[in-house]
Amino acid sequence: MRLFYFCSLLFSTASICSTQAQQNHVLLENVRILDQATQSLTAPSHVLISGNTIQKISTAPIAVTDMEVVKINGTGRTLMPGLIDVHVHMVFGSLTMPQMVTNDLSEEFLIKTIGQSANNMLMRGFTSVRDAGGPIFPIKAAIDAGKLPGPRIWPSGATISQTAGHGDFRTPDEKSRRFFGVVSRAERYGATFIADGRDEVLTAVRENLRFGASQIKLMAGGGTSSAYDPVDVTQYTLDEMKAAVEAAEDWGTYVTVHAYTPRAIRRAIEAGVKCVEHGQLLDEETLKLLAENDIWLSLQNLVDDTPNMDPQRREKRKPVIEGQEKVWPLAKKHKVKLAWGTDFLFEPELNDKQNDFILRLQKWFTNAEIIKMITQDNAELLQLSGLRSPYPGKLGVIEEGAMADMLLVNGDPLKDLKLLTNPTKNFVVIIKDGKIYKNTLKK
Repeated sequence: MRLFYFCSLLFSTASICSTQAQQNHVLLENVRILDQATQSLTAPSHVLISGNTIQKISTAPIAVTDMEVVKINGTGRTLMPGLIDVHVHMVFGSLTMPQMVTNDLSEEFLIKTIGQSANNMLMRGFTSVRDAGGPIFPIKAAIDAGKLPGPRIWPSGATISQTAGHGDFRTPDEKSRRFFGVVSRAERYGATFIADGRDEVLTAVRENLRFGASQIKLMAGGGTSSAYDPVDVTQYTLDEMKAAVEAAEDWGTYVTVHAYTPRAIRRAIEAGVKCVEHGQLLDEETLKLLAENDIWLSLQNLVDDTPNMDPQRREKRKPVIEGQEKVWPLAKKHKVKLAWGTDFLFEPELNDKQNDFILRLQKWFTNAEIIKMITQDNAELLQLSGLRSPYPGKLGVIEEGAMADMLLVNGDPLKDLKLLTNPTKNFVVIIKDGKIYKNTLKK
């Protein structure tokens, strides 16, 4: 698959593309803003959006007589920031494993399937996501160009893995490129780079940055969805990992690593990574190290075993599933910088439950803490990309000067978090980048 050919197909596929009306100004009247600082709703307020930015917030009416404006009367509903998921796989999460390995994985099929999935995610209220690995660049380009509705995407590009690492997706009949000279199918599709040694790791990182990666995803330990590597193994030498960190930092961004165990994560800390994905097997001492070094822990409440799950994967997941019950409260206790994501893989039906997984956090956090995590805190992690962030500006809050990504909600989520699990009914207005993508209040 050629990247730019794929991109051109996206731009020319009118059947799934939806260019939103280009209004210059939006005025939301009589809304109660969810205030993260006070963990409460404000008095009835008015919010003026100009372009893609929140221009003015006032409890007094805002005069807009000299401009064309779309007015929305919120009648006391809650205005909150758009939801953010910092660990999605837009491609891997939209396809089953048989679809991934089939030989008829055409561009048209990918466009239709992933395009619809992106639109559905936006309609669930997720206005921003961080793609934690996969061939995402063409989808992101189409969304940014207004040819496809979907969330903002912070792309990692192809995952970077050692041979026999978590990103080694070769089938048994695919031999090593180094010894046999043939690039694996997953690498041809931009799903992964199999890179061994400092030089190959540097090249892989720089290739992703060349295509527009906002951060780099490196496999630092074993995984549950990969065939060759046990969960307990540590992946990449310190020198290899440092090479990735150095190359990313030269571009003003960071490396995040897939890892579960204390050994793998301690090596990543020593190498200078800024974020750890997963970590469900972490011990208390390593959690303290994360906090001391100001390193993010991007955690998930992983899905329970499903009937269609491979038995080998189910067995490998047991310690991880058990560990996540312990790591969340310990991370909170030691004030680790926490982010939240879902990490759905190869089971597209799970995507419809994305909002439901927010409620799993109620075991350890208040509603206000959860809302802050899935908006403001996750937005802070996104902006760790610095100058490589594809969307400069402040997200995750409703305040003057911030980017206009927001939801108008029936009811008060601070009191009833379940409101977020029924976006079809309760998200009456969805705005991303100042554009209205849903408005059920329109007369």
